[in-house]
Amino acid sequence: MTRTQQVHPDAAVPSTLDKAADENFPVAPFFLPRAWRDDLMAVYGYARLVDDIGDGDLAPGGADARHLGLDPARTEDRLAMLDAFEADLHRVFDTTGDGPRHPLLRALRPTVRRCALTPDPFLGLIEANRQDQKVRRYGTYEDLVSYCELSANPVGRLVLQITGTASPERIRRSDAVCTALQIVEHLQDVTEDLGRGRIYLPADDMARFHVRETDLAAPSGGASVRSLVAYEAERARELLNEGTPLVGSVHGRLKLLLAGFVGGGRAALTAIAAAGFDVLPGPPKPTKPSLLREVGVVLRRARREG
Repeated sequence: MTRTQQVHPDAAVPSTLDKAADENFPVAPFFLPRAWRDDLMAVYGYARLVDDIGDGDLAPGGADARHLGLDPARTEDRLAMLDAFEADLHRVFDTTGDGPRHPLLRALRPTVRRCALTPDPFLGLIEANRQDQKVRRYGTYEDLVSYCELSANPVGRLVLQITGTASPERIRRSDAVCTALQIVEHLQDVTEDLGRGRIYLPADDMARFHVRETDLAAPSGGASVRSLVAYEAERARELLNEGTPLVGSVHGRLKLLLAGFVGGGRAALTAIAAAGFDVLPGPPKPTKPSLLREVGVVLRRARREG
């Protein structure tokens, strides 16, 4: 149990942080220094809660709304919840007043101060979830990448800031990895996203492969859907390859953490390929042996290029 969980026993906090186990990559593995683990879990808790607000996946009972000063009946008003969450975020950075109200934001405050974090990455994640309420389709791949700049890239930048390793080149490589991981997640979750009324496959690519929206609602993907998924998976793999030198640019336990991120993405792509690129029956998930194998590949490549 992390220090974050010990300080804040509210039921919504463990349920949010427990979702870390479902990610394609380790969020805050045991081999990291305790301070890093706590800081990474604080940031993960923030990012996970923002996504849960945007997706309508909050714990029942309205506790999150109450913490944010809203009537629990407004829990399903996602834009109102995001607005209230942003207002509470600003209290994290405010040097006056009583501080944030939500337990996960109270847990984030020491990390922000210790690591001298700025509001921009956190605001980007909120804006991505606002966009999810308004934008349900993406016309081009470039449009999707712009969305990933809000929804994914801030997390990688925060990891670099927490570990004191941020530089322009590392940020560029990190952005490539994070965009790739976001695209991989979209490929795994085509059916789930469609159920929420969203499609993250670019419309012009769907047209190119003769895929209609109704094709994505089938129990299993036809040849055209599988070809489209394979095409987008290759794009994600190229981004991972572009970002992989990030691993070789750092040392020690951080190298292993970043290799876990990249290896997790590679393992997820391997799982998608093993399913014949048919993601419609459910998200293909990497196995632990596959994850370890891919992490090893990334580390060997980092040694060669280092």
